[in-house]
This record gives sequence, structure tokens and C-alpha cells, in this order.
Amino acid sequence: MALSQEEREQFLAEPHIAALSVAAGDNHGPLTVPIWYQYSPGGEPWILTGPASHKARLIEATGFFTLMVQRAEPTVRYVTVDGAVSRIEPGTDAQLEEMTRRYLSGAAADNYLEFARRELGAQVAIRLQPQRWYSADLGAL
Repeated sequence: MALSQEEREQFLAEPHIAALSVAAGDNHGPLTVPIWYQYSPGGEPWILTGPASHKARLIEATGFFTLMVQRAEPTVRYVTVDGAVSRIEPGTDAQLEEMTRRYLSGAAADNYLEFARRELGAQVAIRLQPQRWYSADLGAL
């Protein structure tokens, strides 16, 4: 059963690991990778990545990408959202902190932030303008 707009936006706002997909050319399937993302209902999902990463280059070239999140318990549920890139901007330390603390807490978050600041280098924030949504909760059948 498809989710309502409110249900799908609330589900996407939960801290799931997303599968990000972006077209990778004529002779390839899409690049699909796991990624942390941030989203608030009614807003634009966004990711952080290195500006020279393969996914960042493909997203910039195509201007589109897709995020898909799912769970298996208590029911099988998924939400997919795709659309155009609304903007790509330099990532900030505040965004890195926000994203990290969405997925990690306490010492794990502190350790990851120390690592990221030291090892990952500059990041870009890529925002998605939601255009198409697909969703279902298979436990509601």
C-alpha cells in the first residue's frame, strides 16, 4: 500500500542509510552507493561528499539523482525520491556536525568528526529537489 505524503516524508526524515543512485553512462547501470543524508519534511534532502568523488561528478554532470531508504521491521517499508539537483555548495563544518550526529552519538560521533575533519578534506552539500516519490508499506496489505 502506498504511503501518504505525510507518512513518506516522516519516514524519509528518520535516520536511515540511503541508497543513492545516479546515471553512470550509456554502457553502465546506475552508480548506486550507500550514503548518509539529511531531510526535514517539506524540505530538500541533502548529502555531503567530496567534490571530486565519482558520485559528485556524476550528479553534477547529469543534474539528477535518487535516494531510496527502506526497513524490514516491523513491516517492510520503503521510500524513493528522485529529482533534479537544486544546488551544489561548499559543505560547512556545521553540516558535517549535523549529519554525523544524525547517525552517531557520543564518543562514536566525536571520533568520526575528528577523523572526517582530519582525513576527508573539503566536502560539498548536494541538495535534491523532490520531483517523484515512490513508497509502500507491505505490512499494510
